[in-house]
Amino acid sequence: MAGFDKRVYSYEEAMDGIESGMTVIAGGFGLCGIPENLIAEIKRRG
Repeated sequence: MAGFDKRVYSYEEAMDGIESGMTVIAGGFGLCGIPENLIAEIKRRG
């Protein structure tokens, strides 16, 4: 599907699209699969 690629390649790029009040859904399985650094960056930026 052309134009459907929503992948990002850095935390900065991921954070650019996140605004206050949004809900973020990220895949993972247990503690070994959670996006730990993304969660930390969201917390750091408030």
